Formats: sequence, structure tokens, C-alpha cells
Amino acid sequence: MTRRQLLGSTAASLSAQSNAPRPNILFLMTDQHRVDVLGANGNTIIKTPHLDSLARRGVNFSHMFVQAPVCVPSRVSHFTGRYPHSHRNRVNYTPCDPREVFLQRRLKDAGYVTGSAGKLHYYPATREHAISTGWDEVALDDGVAHTDPFSDYVKWRRANDPNAATPYLATKPGAANPFRGAIPYEYTPTAWTGRESRAILRKLAASSKPFFLHASFFKPHAPHTVPEPFDSMYSGVEIPPPARVTREEIERLPLPLQRLILRGRPQYEMDRARLQWIWRSYYAGISMVDREVGLILEELERMGKAGNTIIVLSSDHGDQLLEHGFEGKNAFFESSVRIPFFITWPSKIAAARYNHLVETVDLVPTLLDLVGVPVPVNVQGRSLAPLMTGSGYTPREAVFSENIIPEVITGGTLDMPYTPGKGVAGIRHPDCKMVRTRDWKFNYYPGHGGELYDLANDPGETRNLYRDRTSIVREMKDRLLDWMITADEADQIAPKWLL
Repeated sequence: MTRRQLLGSTAASLSAQSNAPRPNILFLMTDQHRVDVLGANGNTIIKTPHLDSLARRGVNFSHMFVQAPVCVPSRVSHFTGRYPHSHRNRVNYTPCDPREVFLQRRLKDAGYVTGSAGKLHYYPATREHAISTGWDEVALDDGVAHTDPFSDYVKWRRANDPNAATPYLATKPGAANPFRGAIPYEYTPTAWTGRESRAILRKLAASSKPFFLHASFFKPHAPHTVPEPFDSMYSGVEIPPPARVTREEIERLPLPLQRLILRGRPQYEMDRARLQWIWRSYYAGISMVDREVGLILEELERMGKAGNTIIVLSSDHGDQLLEHGFEGKNAFFESSVRIPFFITWPSKIAAARYNHLVETVDLVPTLLDLVGVPVPVNVQGRSLAPLMTGSGYTPREAVFSENIIPEVITGGTLDMPYTPGKGVAGIRHPDCKMVRTRDWKFNYYPGHGGELYDLANDPGETRNLYRDRTSIVREMKDRLLDWMITADEADQIAPKWLL
């Protein structure tokens, strides 16, 4: 028996017990959702009763890390089980290698009906392309202006909202919350995604086949527009703000990270009152998603499908929210690379909380194992099914992430084309890599040094020890090197040679 067969055999038996039908899968996805903004993860301010209930009923992974702190590469890793340098979808709105096989295609080939509502972030951002990847039903909305011509939400709103001329991200002047939305909740992308998710759920559930539904919400991604009554949901609540950061502190960081933080109009000196409303509106965006999740779960229960449905909650990355002096993501700080992640399957998987180091590439092999579908040899993640079912699991020693930082400092008035031999705007090599163990995080920027953080003693990642702890740097570089060499073995070496 091969290692892959051994990992999958016990988990696959779950779906084979008593000749039970294969379980359905509901994959709930948020965008730019920090791990610490969820009640189930210890946040006492956020109101997320439906997500918290799911987390309590399932397996909550407290240390899940994305393979890229930016939307498209992370999402492709979620759906292929492969690292960005392997699937080669490294920046937003670039086409994926057509040889890559997505989870929906693997499940469709195994007899599932498949559907997706909301944000996919594929390129090209068309219905036809989405269907070509394995979806049977698609309702698209990326929430980005240049993809609006392809958005089913935009078309729906034009046909149904009497005030459709008002931009969906417009704010209402004069409100206490400067991010109060100008359109009613029922016409927002969040409400639309929930409604379309429920409609596709009903259609898929009517089939005699098991279903896979991906319900993907744009929130809590910026801009932080939130409609009434959510705009005032956290009014008067003081959310602890991140520590102030000076320009001098930023300029001590590796050059690519400096350029990321200082791009465009730097935000590190943002007015603290405005920052407080950003945090409140960010929380409100998550509460909006929680409302729609509750309605989806009610629909699942009403149709009698809840008992045999695996439910997953994940996000594509986090948000700095001015921690370390900037908004957004694209860096390797915990707030960007660590996300909420849990899996439930009633009566099959016992509720638990694990602090193992796990990666989003683990999603594909985990789900395939749980539903009894063979895991392809080129999938680079590791199934978590043996851990959740108690059939034996060896924890990872480290997790990895990677990014091409200049993506976010190019385009428009900041156009800085890449020149072979010279790089981008003084950044000789645009790629950067992260390796994180239980106690240490190392971020490497070739030609520009790195960052080393002692997470046990400096969880806020404020003291860069790159030049002080050379032996740890060497050890972490070796881990990166080993990972880069071995990650693509299954693509490069004949399968019969692999152990």
C-alpha cells in the first residue's frame, strides 16, 4: 500500500459504511477574513452566531495558513491542492494553466453535481470559463469594477433595483459611520450571494446525485461599505486598534515590504477615528455574511440534507487593518496569512479544536478522502481526514506561503514594468517566500534580506531578528530549499518511483 493509499483508506471508509451515499459538500468562503475576528476563535466583540455554531459542532483548526496572501493564487491553491509556484497562478487576474484540475472537476467526474455562487476570481471572469473548470451552475460576482460586465449580480440588480443607478459601493453622506452604504441591504452583493446560494442549493439538491456547492462572499474585503442596519451594529464599541508605526520602523524592513507598505498614499498615519470605523465596518461585513450563512444552513436543514453534508468554512487570506502600518494583505504577517478554517460532518466527525500547523492545500485531499475519491498523486497537500477520524496523523513541522509583492505596486499611475536583469522599481527579484514553524517565522526576499520572528516571545512580529540569529536563519533557509526542491516531485518523477 502506498503512503497516499494509507492516508486515504480509513477516511474513505466513512462514506462507505453501510453502503451510505456519498456526502454532499457545502464550501462557505469569505474574503480577507482574519482568524481572530470570529467568536469561535475567542473574539468577544464580533457577532457571528451561525459561524460560531458551525465551528463548535465541527473541527476548528486554529493554525490554518494560506499558500499566498492574495486572492487568486490562494483560491487556486484551495481548489487544486497545489502550491502557487506549481500551479503558476501567481498574481490576480491571470489565466491558470489549463492542465490544472480543480476540485469541482474532480468531484463532477466522481458523480457530483456542482454549483458556485459569488466570487470565484478566475480569469477570464466569464460564466463560460467558470463552467469549463467543472461547475454545472454558476452565479458570478467578483466585486471588482472591471469585472462588472461579467457579473450576474450587476445584471440582476439592473433588472430588480429601482435605484440601480446608485453604485453598489456608494456611501451615504452625513452618517455617523462614513462607510454607511447608500443602497438597501436586500440589493447588496452579500444578500444577492446568499440568495443565489440558496437557489442553486435547491436546484442541486433536487438531483439524485450528491452535490458540491461553493458559496463565496466578497465580504469582509475592502471597501468596507455596509448598509443599514449593519452600519450601526458596532457603533459605540471600541475595538482595540493596532499599535502606531513610524516611517522609520517601516524603512527598517526589507525593501519589497517597505514598498508594499508605502505604495500609493501610505496609510500608517491614518486618523484613528476613521480607523475605528474601518474596524467596526469590517466586523459588520462579517456579521452580514454570518446572517446569510444562517439562512443557507436553514435551507439545508429544511430540505433534509444537513445530516449528510460536509460543511467547510475558509477564507482566501486575512487583512492587516493597519497592523504594521498598512491595510490589505500581500505580506506574511499572521493577520494576512492565518485564516479561520473548520469542517463539520454530523455524526461522522467529532467536534474538536486542533492547533496543528495546516495549509489550505490540505483542503482538496481532505475532501476527496472523506468522500472516497482517490487523491491524485500531484496534489501537494496532506489529507486531514486521518487527524479528524483518529486513524493516525503525523503533524507538520512547518507551513509555507509565497507571493510576488510588486503586483500590488504596479498598474495605473504606479505602473512599474518588470525589466529582466533589473527587476521592478529597484526590487531586483519580485518573488518572496515564507516558512513558519511553531516557534519561528522566516520571510525571505532574494537580494533584499529577510525577516525572522520569534513567535513564542514576539507573537506580534515586531522585532526582526534576521541579522541576530544567523543559525536559525540558516535552518529556516534549508527548510525553504527542501520544500522548493521536493514540492513538485510528483510532477517531475515517474509515479512508480515515488514512495
